[in-house]
Amino acid sequence: MRTLIQNGPVITPFRVIPTGGILIESGKIVEILEQPLAEIPADTTVVDAGGRTISPGFVDIHVHGGGGLGFMAEGPDGIGKICFAHSKYGTTSIVPTTVAAPLDITCEAINNIRAAAEKGTPGAQILGVHLEGPFFSLAQRGAQAAEYIICPNEENTAQLLDTWPGGIRMMGAAPEIDGALKLGTELVKRGIVASVAHSDATFADIERALDYGYSDVTHLYSGCSIVHRVNAYRTAGVVEAGLYFDQLTAQVIADGKHLPPSLLRLIYKCKGPDRIALISDGLDPSASEIAEGTILTQRNGEQFIIEDNVMKVIDRQSFAGSCATMSRLVRNMVQLADVPLMEAVKMASMTPANIIGATNKGRLSPDCDADVILFDENINVSYVMVQGREVYSV
Repeated sequence: MRTLIQNGPVITPFRVIPTGGILIESGKIVEILEQPLAEIPADTTVVDAGGRTISPGFVDIHVHGGGGLGFMAEGPDGIGKICFAHSKYGTTSIVPTTVAAPLDITCEAINNIRAAAEKGTPGAQILGVHLEGPFFSLAQRGAQAAEYIICPNEENTAQLLDTWPGGIRMMGAAPEIDGALKLGTELVKRGIVASVAHSDATFADIERALDYGYSDVTHLYSGCSIVHRVNAYRTAGVVEAGLYFDQLTAQVIADGKHLPPSLLRLIYKCKGPDRIALISDGLDPSASEIAEGTILTQRNGEQFIIEDNVMKVIDRQSFAGSCATMSRLVRNMVQLADVPLMEAVKMASMTPANIIGATNKGRLSPDCDADVILFDENINVSYVMVQGREVYSV
C-alpha cells in the first residue's frame, strides 16, 4: 500500500517546490513530486494537503517532558503519552532528556525510555536519550539541583553510559570541571555528541575542549558564561566561543522568552541554519493545557512555576525550561527573527537530526523515513505521519 501526500508546497532539503507532493511506501519516501498527480496509482491512499505546507517532521533533541508528564518520572506508558503530546505539534522524532539527579534515578529513567522506545510509541519516535548533566558548573547550574551536580570519573561515567549502550545520543557537561575533558574523549569514542552545557568556561577553555571532542553548545546564552571582567581585563566565555567556532553547533530555545528577537537574529547570522538546532527544552507543561500560575515539583525536588508562558524557578530569578513546542519555535524564527520558512524548518528538522547522526530523519528525501507533517501559514500543525503511519489529523 502506498500513500500520496500532494497539493501543497513541499519543503525539501534544498528548495521549496511550489505545488508538489511525496509518494510513500513501506514507511519510506520513494519519490518527490514536482507537481500533483492527476492519475492516482492503484492501491494508493491520497492525503490532500489543500495548500498546506508539506514539511519534514520536527526533531526535538532536547526535551524533558510534555502533556503534563516528565521523562524522569514516567514509566514506558507515560513516556508514550509525552511522545504523542508533542507529535500533535509536529515533532516526529524525539530525544528524551534527563536532568541532574541521583545516578540511580537517572539510570531508571534511561531504562524506562529504552523500554518505551523498544515497545514503540503512539506519537513521536524515540531516537535515544540526551543526558543533560549531572557534570555541570555550579556557577551556571540554573534550575538544576545543586546537590546532584558532580564531577565525572570512570565509575559514574560508565554507570550512566552503560545503562543503554548505543542509546545515549548526546551528553551535556561543563568542560572546565575536573574530569570533563577525559569525559569528552570517552563520549566521542562511544559515538555520543559531547555538548558544552551549564558551563562557566572561558573562551580558551572551549577552544581546548574542541580538541577533546566537544562539538555542540546546549541552549546557547542559557547556562553559559559570557564576556566578563577579570580585574580590568575582559574575558570571553562560552557564548562568544559558541558564536565564533564553526566546529560548534548550537541548541537554541526560540520560545520568545529565553532569548529576545535581537539575539535570535544574532545567533542565526553567526551560525546559519546548518549549525542551529531549535530545541523546545520543554518541561511537563509543554504540549499541554496546564494553566498559568501552576507550581510543579520535579522528581529531583526542584519546584517551578508557570508564568508568562514560560517555566521559572520559584524565586523568579531564572528560567527553568520552556513550555514551548517545536511548531512554536519555527513560528518564532519566522515571525520574530525574520528567518525564511525553509531555513526555520531546517533548524527544527534536518540540522538536529544531523547533529545526532540520524541522517534518515528530518528531511523529505527518497529512502528517508516518511516523517511528514502538514501546517498552515501560521505553522499550525494539522497532520502528522511517523514512519509512514498517520498519528494525528484534524
